[in-house]
Amino acid sequence: MKTLTLAGLAAPLALLSACAAPMTADAPPAMHHGAAPDGGGAAAARHYVDRIARLDDAGPMLNAVIAHDRGAAAKADALRGTPLAGRTVLVKDNIETREWPTTAGSEALRSNATGRDAPLIANLRAAGGLVLGKTNLSEWANIRSTHSTSGWSAIGGLTRNPHATDRNSCGSSSGSGAAVAAGLAWAAIGTETDGSITCPASVNGVVGFKPTVGMVSRTHVIPISHSQDTAGPMARSVADAAMLLTAIAGPDPADPATAEAASHRTDLAAGLDASSLRGVRIGVLTNQVGDIPGVTALFEQAKADLEAAGAVLVPIAYEPDPKMYEDEFAVLLYELREDLGAYLAGSPADIPIRTLDDAVAFNIAHADTEMRWFDQDIFVMAQDADDPAAYEKARTNSLRLAKDEGIDALMEQHDVRVLLAPTTGPAWPSDLIYGDNYPGGVGAGSLAAIAGTPHLTVPMGAVEGLPVGLSFMGGKWADRDVLAIGAAYERARTAPLAVPDFAPWQQ
Repeated sequence: MKTLTLAGLAAPLALLSACAAPMTADAPPAMHHGAAPDGGGAAAARHYVDRIARLDDAGPMLNAVIAHDRGAAAKADALRGTPLAGRTVLVKDNIETREWPTTAGSEALRSNATGRDAPLIANLRAAGGLVLGKTNLSEWANIRSTHSTSGWSAIGGLTRNPHATDRNSCGSSSGSGAAVAAGLAWAAIGTETDGSITCPASVNGVVGFKPTVGMVSRTHVIPISHSQDTAGPMARSVADAAMLLTAIAGPDPADPATAEAASHRTDLAAGLDASSLRGVRIGVLTNQVGDIPGVTALFEQAKADLEAAGAVLVPIAYEPDPKMYEDEFAVLLYELREDLGAYLAGSPADIPIRTLDDAVAFNIAHADTEMRWFDQDIFVMAQDADDPAAYEKARTNSLRLAKDEGIDALMEQHDVRVLLAPTTGPAWPSDLIYGDNYPGGVGAGSLAAIAGTPHLTVPMGAVEGLPVGLSFMGGKWADRDVLAIGAAYERARTAPLAVPDFAPWQQ
């Protein structure tokens, strides 16, 4: 959220953060994550529980996992024969699971034990997924302060990047990204409002997919914005991400946005191993590459790999209207007050807050733990965002600029199937005193975030050992197409990938 000001919001948000036949889920050979098992079962579950003990609870103490099921192995083999076959999944701690409280990282929700599964978690279990635990996140999905440090929460502390433990894991699905990179589970679920799946996936060197808003239910997920929130998969390969998305997607009568999900869910992983780039027209967002030499060099190599595999690259000079970001922020403030208030009021748990005003008051009363490092200026702004006419105008305009005159127009005018750009720059040093230092000028993920359309990031390589992702963005409900193109790039990629060393960055 830090890139936002009310006056000028030209930089992308790095926020927030929301089965059918058997599918293959083999990670590409170049991916190294502690020799992580490809499948499920008791042995795999024991492997992941052991790694959490060695790398998250001890050793480098990544702080990626808030709570986990140490007895997961005893449950895994019973799930054989299901689509996910007991594969372990870690879940961001703003998504309700029946085993643990859902805290959004805040002490105010430490007692938010609802005893229920979000529909997406019920879908996951029905497909044979094994819920291994809850992951840390940027507190309140990074919507509390313009000065925050991504990856920090009062509940979980600061999540560390496995590739450089003194560098940031980005937010708000920081724990999910770091956990997958560290090999603490087969895959994880994050949520995104603008950048909160794709940024942590990029800087942690994993695959992240923000699906079309409405592909996955948001019921019983602590919200920011019903216009932009969605859960999505984070995994070691595009096939794994597609496999997990197939499991969690689907319609939910309580979430009107999902009315069309059943017709688009299908088996999103089927056929990805045969997807081709031959003749695929890809729009290259030339103004969103930035000026970081290492990122530019990796992007040139990625473009060469795409062309060598048969893709047709179409340069597109695009500059977003700054009003798009300003209006997006107005939408998020208004919907935060409304949507978060509705969630808090409806929680069946015994919690001390029931409104946004209550949350603000709680933070003041507990400033020593909640506001030692940064304040709650966004929460305070949202308290006053109560003009429905201004909100409707802002939403209409931001959606028009991002979708109608953004993604949709660019794809139609240039006759391309996806838009391409680096996702973001390498991870920056974590600094709780000064806050985040996002790499400006790199990426265009806010287009897909505001438009509610799919955005996939795939590891592109590394700059000085720090991972960088490559973004593929498509039109509404083009999730399967975006995944197929990303999987084909994954096979064509020639750049070596970073391997986590669980140590501070070395010059």
